[in-house]
Amino acid sequence: MHWSIEFSPTLPIVVIAVVAILIAIPAFFALVSRNRGAMFRAIAGIALLLALLNPSIRQEDRETVPSTVAVIVDKTGSQVLSGRDEIAEDVALDMLEKLERIPDIIAKRIDVTDDAAGETGSQVYSALEQALASLPADEVSGAIIVSDGLAHDIPEDVDGVELTAPVHGLITGAPNEMDRRVVLQRSPRYGIVGESQDVIFRIEDEGAPAQDVRGLVDVIIAVDGETVGVERVVVGQDATVPIELTHAGANVVTLEAAPLDGEITELNNRAVLSIEGVRENLRVLLVSGEPHSGERTWRNLLKSDASVDLVHFTILRPPEKQDGTPINQLSLIAFPTRELFSEKIEDFDLIIFDRYQRRGVLPLIYFDNIARYVENGGAVLIASGPEYGTARSLYRTPLATILPAEPTGTTIEAPFTPIPTEAGERHPVTRNLPGGAVEPPDWSRWFRVVEANSTLGTTIMDAGELGPLLILDRLGEGRVALMLSDHAWLWARGFEGGGPHVPLLRRLSHWLMAEPELEEERITLRRAGDQLIVDRQTMEDAPEPIVLTGPDGQDQILNPSEIEAGLWRATSSLMGSGIYRAVSGEIRTLASIGPPNPKEWESVISTEDRILPLSEHTGGSVQRVSSTSTPRIVPVSAGSRYTGRNWIGVERPEKFIVTGVNDIPLFAGFLGLALLAAALGSTWYREGR
Repeated sequence: MHWSIEFSPTLPIVVIAVVAILIAIPAFFALVSRNRGAMFRAIAGIALLLALLNPSIRQEDRETVPSTVAVIVDKTGSQVLSGRDEIAEDVALDMLEKLERIPDIIAKRIDVTDDAAGETGSQVYSALEQALASLPADEVSGAIIVSDGLAHDIPEDVDGVELTAPVHGLITGAPNEMDRRVVLQRSPRYGIVGESQDVIFRIEDEGAPAQDVRGLVDVIIAVDGETVGVERVVVGQDATVPIELTHAGANVVTLEAAPLDGEITELNNRAVLSIEGVRENLRVLLVSGEPHSGERTWRNLLKSDASVDLVHFTILRPPEKQDGTPINQLSLIAFPTRELFSEKIEDFDLIIFDRYQRRGVLPLIYFDNIARYVENGGAVLIASGPEYGTARSLYRTPLATILPAEPTGTTIEAPFTPIPTEAGERHPVTRNLPGGAVEPPDWSRWFRVVEANSTLGTTIMDAGELGPLLILDRLGEGRVALMLSDHAWLWARGFEGGGPHVPLLRRLSHWLMAEPELEEERITLRRAGDQLIVDRQTMEDAPEPIVLTGPDGQDQILNPSEIEAGLWRATSSLMGSGIYRAVSGEIRTLASIGPPNPKEWESVISTEDRILPLSEHTGGSVQRVSSTSTPRIVPVSAGSRYTGRNWIGVERPEKFIVTGVNDIPLFAGFLGLALLAAALGSTWYREGR
């Protein structure tokens, strides 16, 4: 209940002012001259003015509008160090309990966890803004931030902060902490496979004694989990290490420094970077034994592949063709056999023989070179036609040692639909080809296949009962593919609706060139929201369980489920950002999930400095706390001092809602008339004596 005096003038204020002047001037002179009854005349004039102002006593029933205090609790990664999270929870509960005891104060708790991307660190100020965004400024009494001080979003210019209520920082963590960390100064994102990329980094020791700052530290260099070297570097100085990229795709590099005695954590002693290995344009040699309908299919496919540099030769004039045409009248490029198959054969990633047959163009010694080229890591594709079943077949050369099927000498001319075998349904080259989900596949027919007996490798596509059609094999470090028909061009021409010639032939050529995504046995890790997706490609009936190791070193056993032929999948909850390892039998992989070096772990020493500018700007304070040492909370009026010895202040709620009003007039009715009559009567009585 609230009491006040209100005025409701019966005349305009200007008129009342004129009346007041007319009353005041004579009263003043009467008082000065000490006339009898002057005092009573003044009282009578005042009574008249009060009657004109019509005063009343107002009684208001008020309800105070509760005000909010936001309690921001930092629960990000760095808070787990040295028991900071437990201290923060104890302090937060204590602050909430104390705020509940203050009338008309609402405590609003907001927990700040690691952001979804892990790239922006502790978003303490953003959480504070969101918590108070829907409230009017006069309904905010303050904020209390319980954190280790490692907030990454405090505005640099706090003058632009509109919050007027006090913000207090209660800092967990002990003073005089030490920590060593690896800081990447320059790290390339891409590099050419087989070449080295320079990584520049430095070791920083925060809080360490001055005599240790320039010490020497051993740093272990690892690529994909395998140690490749140890560098001894000077603390505080930039160091450069060359990293050789050994394969296409992500090359995960780790730089791990020896620990510092007494440091708060070793989690940031390791820096992680992922360098994408990019091959120089893959070099493919295409040798067509003779012009035919399918020759352009291979040429167009390889020419349209931006990652392929194609060298193509078609043998138009074999040695036995002697028609007497003078050499100087021929517009043909000589086939540089010695340069291609002896001197520069290792420069090619893939050699394709398209309907090639022995005609004396290539001496047998060159075929022996090709066989060794495959065993040393090269790749050969034989796209055969009827010539593969003749006496001039490539199988009648030293290539027989690497070819996976022996021709019977028969070429079958009959319609058939190419069908993936059971192994082909699992193999990345032929799995899920467009149109292959129905039985029979929705592809056009082919009409010729070379009969052959498969002796090596894996048949991934056959011609129904007519025998194998596409066979793949690995020899040493190299790969071989044999296609026993030359009718793939029918799909390219759209005959009977065509077929998936582009994905089939492209996958086939890239499998031969060891594209990582087309490996038969492979594990891949990827993030989907707060889940980790683990995919396992395999040619087996079922893969072995997957042992997943998270960034914290904890192992988890996953049993994947088959989602389609040859592809199995398991999911796991994310165990934070960092390096994950997955092992299934002999197959293993390593991947960096989330930001390689989260901002949260850049610096982990608790500090008062980051929150202090915001607190000073709003009149708050920053102080270190523990589970047993927390400040009192005192409600104070706006604009007062909000901090003192062992206490912090919040604004006292001053906003209210009026629920009822009762006015009692003072100079209305008989009461006002009686008072005025008494004043005039007293004046007459006094002057009449």
